[in-house]
Amino acid sequence: MNVLVYLVPMAIGLGLIGLFAFLWAMKTGQFDDLDGAAWRAIADDDLPDDEEKPKG
Repeated sequence: MNVLVYLVPMAIGLGLIGLFAFLWAMKTGQFDDLDGAAWRAIADDDLPDDEEKPKG
């Protein structure tokens, strides 16, 4: 039962750290463009020039 004296404040502290990190990320705009990264991942603009042109 004595271990709860240590675990409960540690759990509350870690929760507050996570909450502050989330609020900081929201304030600095980390979640503003959720679709941009998804579209950049599937874009074909990273092909070399010689593969884009048809041969012949």
